[in-house]
Amino acid sequence: MIFAKIDFINLLPFHVYIKRNIKSNQIKSIIQYKKSYPADINKKFKKRKVDSAFISSIASRHEKKLNLGIIAKKDVQSVILIPGEDESDFQSETSNALAKVLNLKGKVLIGDKALKYFHDNPNTHFIDLAKAWNDKYNLPFVFATLCYSKNGKMLNKIIKGFNKKHIKIPQYILNYYSKRSGISNKHIIQYLKKIDYEINIQEKRALKKFLQLTKNKGL
Repeated sequence: MIFAKIDFINLLPFHVYIKRNIKSNQIKSIIQYKKSYPADINKKFKKRKVDSAFISSIASRHEKKLNLGIIAKKDVQSVILIPGEDESDFQSETSNALAKVLNLKGKVLIGDKALKYFHDNPNTHFIDLAKAWNDKYNLPFVFATLCYSKNGKMLNKIIKGFNKKHIKIPQYILNYYSKRSGISNKHIIQYLKKIDYEINIQEKRALKKFLQLTKNKGL
């Protein structure tokens, strides 16, 4: 099973869980990881170069998916828009589309670089796109869903026990991501409290609404 890994801070709890809980050497030998950013992973998944991945919501239409994703209940800090001239972020199709369905113009920033910008520029005006969505529709926002083209039963078994509340990020991993991103350990921990992963009724409603709005926009 080839699993594409979004190597952003927002999936740290999931990757720590996988590392700790896959005990079977057979499963370990089956799973191969490919690291990249969301938009590139979407392309690899669509071409079936990978079997499963967290796929951007806008690209998940008609794909087989499990009830796991990358979700913000309100604000998220790592998907922002700096008002001004339109400029998409090449790493994310969903965040670019979110700005369009919200009729917001400006530069889209996502991921760790957006989170760093958030903390480095506290006095600069920018819009948290997840919060803007929540303010308008009173729904969480689903940025990605865990999709698969095969080995669905195995994948479901692997993720069955995942609960972010039970995951503590080891200090050495926090240190690594802090050094790489320029974001303090404290801010990483605070940020992860804003991220949820379980897709329930509200999240399904939010995803359905977003996909309908993007369809209406021709995205």
